[in-house]
Formats: sequence, structure tokens, C-alpha cells
Amino acid sequence: MVTDPSGTVGSSGAAGPAAESAPVRRLLPLIVPALAVGTACALALLGISLLAEGLQEVLWETLPDTFSVGRRSALWTVLVLTATGLVTGLLIRVVPGRAGPDPATTGLVDPPLAAGVVPGLLLVTVLTLAGGISLGPENPVTAANIALAFWLGRRIAPGTPAGLWVPLAAAGTVGALFGTPVAAALILSETLAARPGSGALWDRLFGPLAAGAAGALTMTLLAHPSFDLSLPPYTRPHWADLLSSAVIATAAAALGLLAVCAFPPAHRFFRALRHPVPALTLGGLLLGVLGVLGGRLTLFKGLDEVKELAADPNGWSAGQFAVMAVVKTAALLIAASCGFRGGRIFPAVFVGVALGLCAHALVTPVPVALAVTCAVLGVLLAITRQGWLSLFTAAVLVGDAGVFPVLCVASLPAWLLVTGRQQMQLRADGTPLR
Repeated sequence: MVTDPSGTVGSSGAAGPAAESAPVRRLLPLIVPALAVGTACALALLGISLLAEGLQEVLWETLPDTFSVGRRSALWTVLVLTATGLVTGLLIRVVPGRAGPDPATTGLVDPPLAAGVVPGLLLVTVLTLAGGISLGPENPVTAANIALAFWLGRRIAPGTPAGLWVPLAAAGTVGALFGTPVAAALILSETLAARPGSGALWDRLFGPLAAGAAGALTMTLLAHPSFDLSLPPYTRPHWADLLSSAVIATAAAALGLLAVCAFPPAHRFFRALRHPVPALTLGGLLLGVLGVLGGRLTLFKGLDEVKELAADPNGWSAGQFAVMAVVKTAALLIAASCGFRGGRIFPAVFVGVALGLCAHALVTPVPVALAVTCAVLGVLLAITRQGWLSLFTAAVLVGDAGVFPVLCVASLPAWLLVTGRQQMQLRADGTPLR
């Protein structure tokens, strides 16, 4: 028996046809819980983001000013990132449930964690975001929201199907992250396509779409997020754009695949240390060294730093953009494999933007908006292995639907390169998923 995200029970019994015959009666009761869960998920994400920003200001502005140390000096960068690893390792050792499972084995949408794990998970997530680690909030915040929605939902409405709360919380969080329910619908449509269930796809997406809309509207009204990089507009496609877009997307996917292939041995190396404290302390030290090599823009999750890069596409040379892309890729690899809790989407976007700006600097006739979106598309395809999410994220960076046809063409060779290969997620025994 399988429960789909709308709460329908699909089986060979009599319940299936009865539910199929009255989809409106089945979908209407989803609206209130979906809106409530979506709003709560957005508030949780906003709260974690504000806490992280406050702690970040203390770590990177207040303390260095107090000790008369340069805010972006090499010494302070290495010190803060190493200390972040040390404290995170100590916290993971003492908090209930060790702040969740090994993040190398988890995806964006997973089964619910025990509710008691959530406080520790969110605590180390705040520290990760504030300390400059190259990971985003999406994975741990989504996991926390799923756990809380499942725990509360089953107690407030014990008669509801177990499969109802997970997609609502996932959609609400993703909608809040991207400021639109479309992202949530696209991600969950890929998930649902691999699962059996009854009813039309839009019936199954009805509740998650409502939750995603509630999350997106809550975040938009309270925080006004924007992914638009304000790049020069992409006017219209040219024949030459088909070749350049395919080359850029494929090259970006190849760089992402290098990180994916290095992920299992990097994870084995850190796991051989047998304790989160030395693993995360060493990881933090290595990230600090990378931060010195790549500069301050290669620190943190990358969303604000991407906007600073895009604000001045000619402010750095092609070599400098390439160094930032490689350093950020290495930082993402280390942060994801040594045990820091965080997501990989936002750092991957930074890598793509830096690569796209590098391509534009090397071949200036290539429109900057096209170069950036195609590079982001390629990196995300390799790192996430989610086609709709990659296309959507790349396109939303320029806010121009005209780039979609060329992006779809560029996605073809990039997808042929990454499909069927190992993913940046491991099984419990350390072997990569495919």
C-alpha cells in the first residue's frame, strides 16, 4: 500500500475507486493544513536565516573590530572557519540524535527525522551558515520542517495519512527558499514521477502547491527575496548561441562531476577520523585556507556573494573568475563530505555564476546572461541531478523567459554527460547512489 502526497491511499482495494470518484471532496480538506504548514515552514526558514545573519555579524564584524583584526584578514578567516568546525563537531557529539544522520547520505526530501533531533540540527545549521561554510540552508531546514510537520500533524490530526505531511513541509520550505511555489511543484513532480500512486499528477500536487504558495508568499511579504541578478537582458537567440550554450553547460557539468566523483573518497577520508570533532575541525581549517585562496566571496552559502559578482561582470579577470569557481567547488566538496549540515544548491549556483562570467570574459560576444544561466544549469545538473530544478533556477537568475529555449538545448548534452553516473549522495555503506 502506498500513500501519495495528497493523502490518497492507493491499493487494489475498494478505497482507491471511491477516492478517485470524488477528487474535489478529497482535495478541499488539504487547503487549510497546506496553508498552515507552508506558512510555518517559511517562518522557520526566516527565523533560522535571521539568527544566522545575526551571528555572522558578530563573528565577522563585531569580534574582529573588538580585537583590532582585519575583518577579512587571512588569519581571521582561517581562525573562524576552524573554530566553526571545532564547535560544530563538539555540538554534534552532544546534541540528541547527533544532529541527524550523516549529511552525505541525505537528499533534499527524505523521510521524517525524530522530532528530538530538530533542535540540534538547527543549532549546527545556524553555526554553519554564520561561520562561512560553503553550504546553504535548504537541506537541514527542509529536514527540520518535515520532522516537525510530521510530528505535529500526526498529533493534531491522528487520522490523517502518514504521507500527507512530508510533501507539504517540503513544498512549503522550497517555496519559501525560492520565493515561488513553481520551484516546489517542479521538484516534487520529479519525485512523484518515480513513485506509484493514484490520481492525476495535479491532484497529487494540489496540497504541496498550496503549501508552496503559502511559504513563498510568507517569505516574499516578510523578507522580499530576489534571485534576479540584474544582468544585461538576453534579447533574442542567435545561431551561435546554440553552440556556445551547449559548450558552457557541458563544461560546467564536467566541473560539477569532478566534485561528485571526488565525494566518496573525500567522505571516506573524513570518516576515517572516526569522530566528528577532528573531522569537522580539519574540514573547517581546510575551508579557511580555501577562503584565503579564493577571497571573501567564496565564503558562506553564496547567494549574497553571487549578486556582488553579477553587479560588476567586468570587475574581475577570466582567471580570477575561474579561481573562484574552482575554490568554491572544492569548498563545497569538503563542507559536504566532512559532516557540516547544509545544502548544496546555493554554493553550486555561485560556482555556475563564476564559471559563466569566466566564459563571458574569455569570449565577450557570448551574452553574459546566457553564459551565466548555462553554466548554472550545468553545475546544478551534475550536483543535484534534478532537471526541472536546474532549468528553473538558471532561468530565474535573469528573470527572462526568452532564455528558456536555448537553456533547453544546452541541457541536452549536459544531461547526457551526467545521467547514469554516480550522484553526490551516498548510501549508508558509503557507496554512491546512481
